[in-house]
Amino acid sequence: MVRCIGVFWPSFLIAGAADIIFFTLFDPTEMIYRGDPLFDSRLGAYSVGFFLFWLMGIGSSALTCYFQRSANEINRCPLPPIDRPEGCPKREGCEDCK
Repeated sequence: MVRCIGVFWPSFLIAGAADIIFFTLFDPTEMIYRGDPLFDSRLGAYSVGFFLFWLMGIGSSALTCYFQRSANEINRCPLPPIDRPEGCPKREGCEDCK
């Protein structure tokens, strides 16, 4: 839960700032694709822009959390020691583990 908050909250704040900056520079009613306006209303453009910026922020924050994992988190065995297969160096009672 803490990681989710650490991903969603900063990306939400960045999306708000990016939305303000982007739509300060570009008028959504002047965005045209193949001769037709891209959005019918400004509010729709602001909403779509905000959610797109939020998705980009979520992706960035999620990748940051993924790459901050320690080697222990990446390499740990998910099985309890007693359930590990024969020959596993981390199995309980393994003579080669000492």
